[in-house]
Amino acid sequence: MVTNRPASGAAPPITLRPFRPQDLDALYAISLATGHRGGDAAHLCEDPRLIGHIYSAPYGRLEPDMALVAEDGHGVAGYVVGVIDTVRWDDRLERDWWPALRGRYADPGDPSPAWTPDQRRAHMIHHPYRTPAEVTGPYPGHLHMNLLPRAQRRGVGSALLAAWFDLARERGARGVHVGVNGANTGGLQFWAARGFTDLKLDPAVAGRTIWMGRD
Repeated sequence: MVTNRPASGAAPPITLRPFRPQDLDALYAISLATGHRGGDAAHLCEDPRLIGHIYSAPYGRLEPDMALVAEDGHGVAGYVVGVIDTVRWDDRLERDWWPALRGRYADPGDPSPAWTPDQRRAHMIHHPYRTPAEVTGPYPGHLHMNLLPRAQRRGVGSALLAAWFDLARERGARGVHVGVNGANTGGLQFWAARGFTDLKLDPAVAGRTIWMGRD
């Protein structure tokens, strides 16, 4: 599938294709470039791979058949990853993903407002957050999608989402959710425009995340 280039012809066309193992570094790079409220997080991170360890790389490694990328002449410019059963996925991460990372990153201990972003993410590796049952009950699957600026506002996100939905339907998905940082207004608008509704969880359960679901 290829998205059309803008009428001006200034931007190269973008092709959507399945994830390949050699794309893993691109997942890490894009996760970092979009990791701060949808924008670049490089200035906040000492370890540039920590965000990807949590939000993208495990999908490429453990569930590559449910991963797609958007590629142009400059390389991979976006991705979508996800699973159709979040509860099982969390169990799999505990078995097959987190143990090796826990050997590389020290647990920073009890939460502190003085933590750096890297320490907060290291804590997530040692104490993974499990999605509330109020979300996984009606919307068992979930996905993460990120695009570099050069791929934004060109219909690429909608095309990636449609292609990922096709994969999810083939595997029997009945509902999916996304978790969006409440400060990421652009992300909230994107998902709402594509049929995801705010599940309006109690803040004590949801934390800073806005949970949104779609059948």
